[in-house]
Amino acid sequence: MHELVIRGGTVVDGTGAPAVTADVAVDGGRVTEVGPRLGRGTRELDADGLVVAPGWVDIHTHYDGQVTWDPELTPSSWHGVTTVVMGNCGVGFAPVRPGAEGFLIELMEGVEDIPGTALHEGIDWAWESFPEYLDALDATPRAIDVAAQVPHAALRAYVMGERAHDRDATPDEVAEMSRLAEDALRAGACGVSTSRTILHSSKHGLVPGTDAPPDELLALGDAIGRAGHGVFQLVSDQQGGAGDRAWLVELVDRTGATATYALAQAGHAPDAWREALASAVEDKAAGRRIIPQVASRPTGMLFGLQSSLHPFSTHPTYRTLADLPLPERVARLRQPEVREALLAEEPATKNPIARGLMQRWGQIFPLGDPPDYEPPSSASTESVAAREGREPQQVVLDWLLEQDGKAFLFAPLASYVDHDHEAIREMITHPATTLGLSDGGAHCGLICDASMPTYLLTHWVKGRTRGARIPLETAVRLQTKNTADVWGFGDRGTLEVGKKGDLNVIDLEALAIAAPVMVNDLPAGGRRLVQGVRGYRATVCAGEVTFEDGEPTGARPGRLVRAGA
Repeated sequence: MHELVIRGGTVVDGTGAPAVTADVAVDGGRVTEVGPRLGRGTRELDADGLVVAPGWVDIHTHYDGQVTWDPELTPSSWHGVTTVVMGNCGVGFAPVRPGAEGFLIELMEGVEDIPGTALHEGIDWAWESFPEYLDALDATPRAIDVAAQVPHAALRAYVMGERAHDRDATPDEVAEMSRLAEDALRAGACGVSTSRTILHSSKHGLVPGTDAPPDELLALGDAIGRAGHGVFQLVSDQQGGAGDRAWLVELVDRTGATATYALAQAGHAPDAWREALASAVEDKAAGRRIIPQVASRPTGMLFGLQSSLHPFSTHPTYRTLADLPLPERVARLRQPEVREALLAEEPATKNPIARGLMQRWGQIFPLGDPPDYEPPSSASTESVAAREGREPQQVVLDWLLEQDGKAFLFAPLASYVDHDHEAIREMITHPATTLGLSDGGAHCGLICDASMPTYLLTHWVKGRTRGARIPLETAVRLQTKNTADVWGFGDRGTLEVGKKGDLNVIDLEALAIAAPVMVNDLPAGGRRLVQGVRGYRATVCAGEVTFEDGEPTGARPGRLVRAGA
């Protein structure tokens, strides 16, 4: 008699092996049998005609604050994710000196667009050191497992105080950061993260550590070496290229760490990703684990009148209306005199990055419902305006006013240079890469990519019409065994005997991602974009059913994953 049996499903076990029809038994939170006609279970789930796969392992999220108040970690848990890695991109909430909490909140708000009011209201700050932060996480049951990295910016702020963002660290300060990172890793942190991109800033300027010299980064790598485990994660404008490669190779070679960096096809260097993949092949052949982290769809900025950014955000006329309730704002924008004044203006910002993003007319599309993340170039603002003999601004304004001002426009940030997903297909199926960059929990007012694990199935397995698809077995492996292996989570990611009993039971035919919506359900009424889904018949974490037909069961088997334990 088993505790749980998932009966008669199409088992895709995460290894990449061909799917088989089988039962899966889970006892004591572990997979105990996989095969035909297993014994009865205290509870059984009928999976006839359904896909049974491991729970998704999402290695790039920013739930560092939300994890303290939301036991379900939505929306990732809606999408079959059973393990998340947070603390990415060098930002997080530990270690923290008493009284300095606001600085870390301002960093997270600036970098990851998480409302500061929600973080102030929601986080209880029951810690100072990183080991104490881990203990606080460990004490809180939740629906899914969480693992945490040590953020470089928080280390810098703890050691250097208010000058963390605008001066180099002294040798003693670097040594102290390395010591604290080692303490965190020995307590169970799964890695160290840093940011080296000009896209990440707060009101204080670039994120602390953005311009840190290689010696400081190598010292953080040495902490991983001394602890004997851990991943070094970074996001960089160089994307693993010449500006980073020398010190990154040295870090991995001398510490034995795994390193992973964000890689996408950049508009200003559309072929650089191929060079990065070539380097990754060389590294893999040399036994060096420097692994590009790639996304299954373009990082999708969602422009809308409810969003943090859209093409009229900084126009003087719009600024006079920005604080009005949405219905009133829409009514005013439909008035001919307001529309005329708005369309006659230019963005009133000196930030060249923001200005460029708001006016990339060839890279702005209606998102639609169901959402389309691979639209043809003919659907872009630029193309529609040319066909209709209008200005792009006119087209965009009309689109923004659809659905009573609740419509969203898709403005891919990267990996859409050629207006298709071919570059993405090559990157995600490459043997030297890993999937990530969903940013679950972050970019609450502009990006909603936590559905990426589901998108692997809805788009890449069954829905793509503009190019080759991916076999189901491959897609599952990419989001389970592959991602778990990068972080050394050897106890999960496959449906094999002895592995953790994390599973998804999926109606693949019915599986569909909903259009994103803006809700105000964060602490203090903070807003965030969320994206629902249908087709997950059940999600199981450690042998307990946590979601059934899209509804939470109230089960809280999720725990902190302590690396190195």
